[in-house]
Formats: sequence, structure tokens, C-alpha cells
Amino acid sequence: MSAVSIFNDVIGPVMRGPSSSHCAAALRIGRLARELMDGNIAEVLVEFDRSGSLPTTHESQGSDMGLFGGLLGWDADDERLPESAQALADAGINLRIETVDVGDPHPNTYRLTLRNAHEQHTLVAISTGGGMMEVLSMDDVPMPMDGGCHETLIWLPKAVSAEFEADEVLHHDAGECHILQVKSSAFVATDHLPVIAVKRLSPVLPVPSRKDMRLPFTSCTEMLCHDAGRHTPLWRLAVEYEMARGQFTEREVIDKMIAIVRILRKSITSGIAGTQYEDRVLGYQSGRFNELMQAGTLLDGGALNRIVLYVTALMEVKSSMGVIVAAPTAGACAALPGAVIGMAEAMGKSEEDMAQAMLAAGVIGVFIATRWTFAAEVGGCQAEGGAAASMAAAALVTLAGGTRDQAVAAASMAFQSMLGLICDPIANRVEAPCLGKNVMAASNALSCANMALADFDPLIPLDEVIDAAKNVAARMPREHRCTSLGGLAVTPTSVEIEKRLSSKRCGGCGSC
Repeated sequence: MSAVSIFNDVIGPVMRGPSSSHCAAALRIGRLARELMDGNIAEVLVEFDRSGSLPTTHESQGSDMGLFGGLLGWDADDERLPESAQALADAGINLRIETVDVGDPHPNTYRLTLRNAHEQHTLVAISTGGGMMEVLSMDDVPMPMDGGCHETLIWLPKAVSAEFEADEVLHHDAGECHILQVKSSAFVATDHLPVIAVKRLSPVLPVPSRKDMRLPFTSCTEMLCHDAGRHTPLWRLAVEYEMARGQFTEREVIDKMIAIVRILRKSITSGIAGTQYEDRVLGYQSGRFNELMQAGTLLDGGALNRIVLYVTALMEVKSSMGVIVAAPTAGACAALPGAVIGMAEAMGKSEEDMAQAMLAAGVIGVFIATRWTFAAEVGGCQAEGGAAASMAAAALVTLAGGTRDQAVAAASMAFQSMLGLICDPIANRVEAPCLGKNVMAASNALSCANMALADFDPLIPLDEVIDAAKNVAARMPREHRCTSLGGLAVTPTSVEIEKRLSSKRCGGCGSC
């Protein structure tokens, strides 16, 4: 699969919905499925493995909303997403969702069977965390793709010898025919070939993949060796990485992040002003916090109080289906930007300073995503909140003018203190204890940033901390990895809240 990009995998996508691994990734899977059918879908069968995370969470955590929006060709920040189920029905698409026993190894596996009057295709894909996805197979043939480049699929009779030997052409045996998988937007099959079908799939990621990409580093250890004694600020190393990954100029990388900062600041403002959404666990609370903070009646937390305000405002925007940025995920969308923007404003910093701090966070996220995952379904909340705290700590050191090594030390210390964090959403909604965990991650980041600025010793290198989190996740029960089957999710109060919300959603009939 393609190399991690800060703007694909770490600080993004710009989206609506409660969960990036559920909603945004499902939308991208749906978009590819739609293109596989040339936009003509009459029936869709969606199958989820019983042992995965999706049978218990696909409705309440946004998988349905995202997948349906993708099948309709919508974007991840489309304001119509909460109504995507009705829109799918209005489009005349017949939908079935079933739970099956197939032993899928990945907990976020989507099995789609799509039909129209002329053809039928199958697609198996997984959500890998933070809105990213991978296609595993099409028409029961292993066919890897991640939505990062144009793909041309050509069905040929099996008797036809393959004429295409270029590096970008993969040959797949599909029983009665061959499927050529061509990573090109301009490929044209030769006229004399008896082609059965041609499908052209457009990228669904903002930063496309490229051939012959050469990255300066992919781990923290490699980055430190690459930079050696130059002690380049972490944000500049992030720019260097993304210039190589996306073929951008330095100014383009910085401007892309400034645009994201502006989206986040707008969302913070709307969150503080007030949010409403019927199907949510927690109501509008950040406004009251702001009033008490402005009146000076809260405990004196200094800039931390502003950070808490911004974190809660962003979480409330997410829970009301407003626009947020998965940084690195939707469930952990508030800790990093809340910490960076809150602290930067308290320090009188500019949006360019904020963007530089976010870029420093982004390269820490690259190391996490390359070695492991952002998916709570795989790693528990340590993969989301832990990653966010680690990234935010490096960002805050960068804001303070700290060194490269201090930023890396802060990232290591912040992640160390969040190993083992479980994912147990109350009432099967990504709101609580997610709100508190985002606040904890931001507070942890601030503490570790100051410790690193004072040259506290993290002891364990960041890459080893990431590997340790991965090993912890391998021993974490399924019930504690975003299935709503353990922890706070199964307390009597959580069950009662979920029943109440389900009853409201179905009109109060009492049958839910």
C-alpha cells in the first residue's frame, strides 16, 4: 500500500460524523464501489463478520451513514450525510445488511455485493483507522488498492495472453478471465484485444500516490539519523517529508496546513456558540464552561482552561455532525487542535505558527501510522487518544520554540502514559468517555511538553513506545476495542441511555 501522507492519514480527512474509522473510511469504500458499478447500483448486500466490531457499531457510529453517502457519490463533509439512508432509498437502491460468520481477521471488514440489471461485482475492504481504507479483493480476486491513485481494471478472456508487462500493471486470475489492474489515469487498451469490460476508478484520497517515490525517512529513528547533527526543527522535517510524499513545494505544504487550521478555528467558534443534535449523549456544555472561564470563577488553569474549552467545543461539533478534521481520528479529533490553537492564541501566535506546530504533530503521526494504526477497533483508545497526546506534545514543544529532540521526547513521554487505554463508548456513541479522554490527552500533552522543555528524560525512544502499544493491543480483549461490549459501554446506565436514544430514533414505539 502507499506510503503514509500527513494530509491523507494523519491530519485529515475533513469530515462529518462520529468516527473516522467508521464513517469516513466507509464513505471512501462506498465511493470506490460506486465507481466499480459505473454509478449504476440497483442492489447492495452489506455483510459484517460476527466477530468484528461492525455488527454492534455500524449504525450508531456512522458506518451506515458514511457507506451510504459513498454509494451516492457524496464527500466526507457533505451536510446531507445524516440523511444518507433515506437518500439511498429515494435513489431506488435496494439495501440489505447481514451478519455472517466468515472469520475475517480485521475487525473493520466490509463485504459488499453490488448488482444492477447488467452486472454484479463483489468488493471486500477494510477500514484501517483515521479514515483510511484498503481494498482487499474484487470479484473474489485479491486486488490491493487504497484509493490513492487512478486504477483501470480490464477484464479479458482467459485465453488471451497478457500483453502488458509494465511495472504498473498487475495480472489477476479470475477463473474464466484475467483482470488487469493498471495504476494509470490515461491507460487505453489496444483496439485488437477482446476486452470484456473496462472500469476506471478515481482516487478517493487528497494526496495521490506516485511511482518511484523516495521518502527521506519513515520512522523516528530514521529521521534522527537522516537529520543527524543539524537539529532541524521538527516542523521543517515534516515539510521535507510531505514535499517528497506529495510532490509539493514548501509553501504548498504550509498553506495546506493553514487551510486546515482555519477550518478548525471556525469549528471551535461554532462549537462555543452552541450545537444541537437529537441523537447524542451529551448536550451543549462548552458555552457554560466559557462563561465561567470568562468570569474567572473556574480554578486557575492558565492556558489549560482555554485548551479544555476548545477541546470540548470541537467534540460537541463532532457529536452534532458538524465539520471536523480527523486529527488523527474523529474520536480523538479535539485533543491536538484544541491544544495547539488554544495555546497558540494564549501566546499570541499566528496561524502560520499554528500550522508549523500541526506539521510537527503530523510527522509524529506518520511514524505511528507507518508502524501501527490509529484504529481503536485494532488498538483500543491508546491508538487514538494516545496517538493524539503524543502528536500534541510535539506540537506544543514546537510552539514554544523547543528543539527537535525535545519535541520527540515529549511525544514519547505522552504516549508512554496512555498505554493500555481502552475504547468503551457509552451508549455506543463516540461522545463519552471520549470527551474526557480528549481533555486528558491534551492535558497530558501540555505537561509532557513542559517536561521535555525542561529536558526530562523519556528513557524509551518513540519507535519503541509505538511498538509497545502495538504489543499491548495484541493482548487487549475484543470487548475493549470499540465494540461497545465492555468497560463503561456495558454499565446499566450506558445500556439505559442507549435504549432511550434508540427509542427516540424509531419514533418512541418502544420496540427497540
